[in-house]
Amino acid sequence: MKRLLILLLLIAVAPPAWAHDAAVEADAVGVSRRALGNTLPDLRFVDTSGRTVRLADYRGRPLLVGLIYTACTDVCPLLVQQLYQAVAIGQETFGRDAFAVLTVGFDAANDTPQRMRSFARQQGVDLPNWEFLSGDQATIDRLAGALGFTLIPSAGGFSHMAQISVVDGDGRIYRQVYGNTFAVNTLIEPLKDLVYGRERRIQSFADLVGRVKLFCTIYNPSTGRYEIDYSVFIGIGIGLACLMLVLLWLVGEYRRSAT
Repeated sequence: MKRLLILLLLIAVAPPAWAHDAAVEADAVGVSRRALGNTLPDLRFVDTSGRTVRLADYRGRPLLVGLIYTACTDVCPLLVQQLYQAVAIGQETFGRDAFAVLTVGFDAANDTPQRMRSFARQQGVDLPNWEFLSGDQATIDRLAGALGFTLIPSAGGFSHMAQISVVDGDGRIYRQVYGNTFAVNTLIEPLKDLVYGRERRIQSFADLVGRVKLFCTIYNPSTGRYEIDYSVFIGIGIGLACLMLVLLWLVGEYRRSAT
């Protein structure tokens, strides 16, 4: 009986194990959100073929950036597989060259170009404009800091954010998407803003076309795909045409009555 009372007392006064994890997670999300608006530094990485690439090489169009480590057996594979679905839909909707994707290995000691290439193959990533990159520890630390990405070494691996950063054509972080099972539209919607120029002023016919596509590209939850629906603008056009016809008729009637 005495042992039972002691056990109950310990349960009552000791904080649950998940309380610390929840606090750490909340702090990590806060760090991530404060990174919104950061401009990514022009860092150098190595792709799976051994070629050196710079982040500046990807300026001029939207960019999706995610950090993983190749020894991960749960969160990272799920994140990449979910991202694959979203990227496939994004390329189908906006065009295969409308944006780029970077998956960076943050375990600098082990995530070599060979390991990153093997990881990409294991996950079945075969889409264009998607690169898997490796970097040294200093470079990874700078990238993680700019992205607001939190990782903590733990027994057998790392505890880390499941995060995809949506970056605009100027290299600024526009949106953060969390979780390894995120809904596809939570990633495609901010990407749509950037591809079609929601934040840009209309200064050309191309800008006008982009703004029309922005409002006409609609997510269909029943199919899980994006569709272009011009019915609203068609309706507006028909309405304006009818109004013009009525005005012409009124002008004609006025002229006849005046003669």
